[in-house]
Amino acid sequence: MPTPNDLILIGVLLLALVTVESGGYFLTRVVRGHVPANRPQQGFFRAGHAHAAVLLVLSIAILSVVSHAALDGVWLQLARVGVPVAAILMPAGFFLSVTGRDPQRPNRLIVLLWIGAAVLTAALITAGVGLIAGGVAAL
Repeated sequence: MPTPNDLILIGVLLLALVTVESGGYFLTRVVRGHVPANRPQQGFFRAGHAHAAVLLVLSIAILSVVSHAALDGVWLQLARVGVPVAAILMPAGFFLSVTGRDPQRPNRLIVLLWIGAAVLTAALITAGVGLIAGGVAAL
């Protein structure tokens, strides 16, 4: 059973999915040529949108079971909030790294993508190991 804090965060994440939905509308405008964007921007916008949606849904799935993990302290917090943090950092890296009139390659803000990927990896490993340990302990 998720904790009350987990339930609140799940609610926030569900509401955040509405912003991803509006991002989908933005993408349809880009693809139809109503919003000018070059090829790198189009690709990065698509990737940012997809990562945001997938990571938010993954966050909800993890929060639904993480209270059963054999984790505490900083490890439990990493398992709880790591994927939602990555759901902010990675899309931000995709979108912000191709801002401007006609960028031909990503700018320095691409570092947000790699920081998000590192946080995501750490959170997934922590949650996975914690849940396996919790499951084994419950046998």
